[in-house]
Amino acid sequence: METGPVARLASCGAAALSDAEIIAALLSGRSGRASTFTLAQQLLSTFGDWNGLQRASIDELQRVPGLGRARAARLKAALDVGRRLLVAPGERLQIRAPGDAAQLLMAELGHRDQEHLCTVLLDTKNRVQALHTVYIGSLNSSMVRVGEVFKEAIRRNSAALIVSHNHPSGDPTPSPEDVLVTREIVAAGKLIDIEVLDHLIVSAGRFVSLRERGLGFTQ
Repeated sequence: METGPVARLASCGAAALSDAEIIAALLSGRSGRASTFTLAQQLLSTFGDWNGLQRASIDELQRVPGLGRARAARLKAALDVGRRLLVAPGERLQIRAPGDAAQLLMAELGHRDQEHLCTVLLDTKNRVQALHTVYIGSLNSSMVRVGEVFKEAIRRNSAALIVSHNHPSGDPTPSPEDVLVTREIVAAGKLIDIEVLDHLIVSAGRFVSLRERGLGFTQ
């Protein structure tokens, strides 16, 4: 009787498998060799967790002995399927709390190794219309043109938006520059009647809401 990760996945379902077993099932060929479990454990030991695996490049992954380029590519493809499912348009997500938007944004931005400034565009019921990348690079008020933040929102006739950017360091603590940029964006939104609901700073598995902390938003 087969007891490898592929067999367990078929008989018990994905929810019953550990992280290492899920990875082993992804890496297994038709035979579901037991060695893939050891390889999966090595990957987790090397890169830490799912976020670490998602941040790693194919070249970095295949440095793990026994992985190889084809398996590394298969693993990266599987990881991106998960991200795409979360951000894919379907029944539109309604934002009721910062955590609702943060789940979407952490999937999209949390693994990136360069700062991205994005907007989550919302309709009158706070349902997500789109996730739009505004700027790539360090967040600096002298570099970010506030008008660019609202350009796509105006085109889509959005009622409101959420600003977000990532901290590749893994620490989502707002900087003074983050607060200054937020204050400028909020003020601009009032002038053109597009409400800025929040500014979320995200990293791998963590986020901070500047509105909740009273930073850049008038109380």
